[in-house]
Amino acid sequence: MTDTKRRMGRLGLIGAAALLAATAIVPLANAQQAQAPAAAPAAKGDHGDKSGIPPYVPNLNTMSGDKMEQPGQKPGDPKLSADEFASANKIYFERCAGCHGVLRKGATGKALTTDITKAKGYEYLRDFITYGSPAGMPNWGTSGELSKDQVDVMARYLLNEPATPPEFGMKEMKATWKVSVPVDQRPKKKMNDIDLDNVFSVTLRDTGEVALIDGASKKIITRIKTGYAVHISRISASGRYLYVIGRDGKVDLIDLWMPTPNVVATVKIGAEARSVDTSKFKGFEDKLAIAGSYWPPQYVIMDGPTLEPIKIVSTRGMTYDTMEYHPEPRVAGIFASHYAPEWYLNIKERGVIDAVDYSDITQLKVRSIPSERFLHDGGFDKSGRYLLVAANARNKVGIIDTKTGRLVKVVESGGKTPHPGRGANIVHPKYGPVWVTSHLGDEMVSFIGTDPDKHPQNAWKVVQKVEGQGGGSLFVKSHPKSDNLYIDTPLNPEADTSSSVAVFKIADLAQDKPKYKVLPIGEWSGITQGQRRVVQPEFNKDGSEIWFSVWNGKTQESAIVVVDDKTLKLKSVIKDSALITPTGKFNVYNTRKDIY
Repeated sequence: MTDTKRRMGRLGLIGAAALLAATAIVPLANAQQAQAPAAAPAAKGDHGDKSGIPPYVPNLNTMSGDKMEQPGQKPGDPKLSADEFASANKIYFERCAGCHGVLRKGATGKALTTDITKAKGYEYLRDFITYGSPAGMPNWGTSGELSKDQVDVMARYLLNEPATPPEFGMKEMKATWKVSVPVDQRPKKKMNDIDLDNVFSVTLRDTGEVALIDGASKKIITRIKTGYAVHISRISASGRYLYVIGRDGKVDLIDLWMPTPNVVATVKIGAEARSVDTSKFKGFEDKLAIAGSYWPPQYVIMDGPTLEPIKIVSTRGMTYDTMEYHPEPRVAGIFASHYAPEWYLNIKERGVIDAVDYSDITQLKVRSIPSERFLHDGGFDKSGRYLLVAANARNKVGIIDTKTGRLVKVVESGGKTPHPGRGANIVHPKYGPVWVTSHLGDEMVSFIGTDPDKHPQNAWKVVQKVEGQGGGSLFVKSHPKSDNLYIDTPLNPEADTSSSVAVFKIADLAQDKPKYKVLPIGEWSGITQGQRRVVQPEFNKDGSEIWFSVWNGKTQESAIVVVDDKTLKLKSVIKDSALITPTGKFNVYNTRKDIY
């Protein structure tokens, strides 16, 4: 392992958070938010937007453009003009808030409240912003991302009280709600010959679109205007409807039964968001949807076929451990139970998982299950009964039994800053069924036993840790028909590592120190420019091939590389002028059935 990889493996929490913010957010900020990124011109055929909805102007985070009132300055605070405050506010919400929080209370990144920043002082802040740190804080000044004047403004900005963004209630939400195709005017049956179960919904991050790609032909079926930088795609229980949510809080409902799938309803649920899901329990299929926002900290329950907002619930409240009031507990992952009419919501900063019973929306029942603070992503075990979620800033994994609705255990993840995506389920040759997570902050790949019935001695503990290529991992992936486990490292600082993936043979995990094979996905793409970050492995429906996004800058060429799972050989490279900044990919069948 190189020194750089080892340094990456030792990243602290703020380092890992800052690196994630720098890598994922800065390229978007550089796209000049004030000038909305232009969508790629529609190609002949089905690449255009036929929804009839007025053009939507995508934005990474609408708070960066909000005119917030400047808080009153206290004696001794460095002065900021109105223009300086507006400029600093924009920079903060585009580049810093995702990790440090809207109100600077801290999350994955450390708190930047004035009691802390004033103790550090102006010069410390200025130099820290300028030069960064070996722990991973980006060198905003010396990298050229921020000018000397911008660094000065940001240092002074952090010594002043933060602005509070506007709330977003039912009145504001209803004003954004649009149904472009009423339910009674939609198809009564599937009106296309697309194999919908093998369609991939692919996020085109910087253009505010998703591309629907046919898993067999590898051709783009259509591109659809969405919110900016769609974070996830989720499928209704029937497989008919696709729900996508942008980081700017815009939810789009896509009807896959239309001759060419397209948007039939849309709503904006807040200023910044990450998650959406649907009602999947028997008797509630396709009836309801839920989306959670980062700001305001709340979630909204919607009518499934129209996205009409029905009920908004705030997540503000006390932290589970210190019982302190938190004004900004963001909604991260949302998971639909297979055992009850419930959704499980990760309430990030409070450290609770809210079980929301959607059988009665009027008299809503919510159970708050204490877990660990800074909950982020996660997924179900192989049986679909147990939910494992990562509290990444605390290096923990919380485990919920969704059949009983109770916390099973909170375990150490075995590495720094777990970031599993939905994780991976495999049958380990020594330990039986396990759920796998990789880590953002180091090279560790951890295996947690998930079978309390047949393998009780291994259940709910880390039974094995192996070293992957390095830190900077965001996703692991396998499939019930696969003999392999894939780990990406798109945020690793070494270009050869971020543009490749590690593959373990599951059978080899019986060894004390199993070796992995490196697949040079970036090289296989044929792209020679840019960082070629390889992100988010995703299997096709039958588990025979696995797709990887080769994610470059907006003005650079990107691609999707398809690999044969049995041979680990290159199978296909998907390139198209419309394939701009592809990141997340969601196979309709695997996403609907929670197969990972």
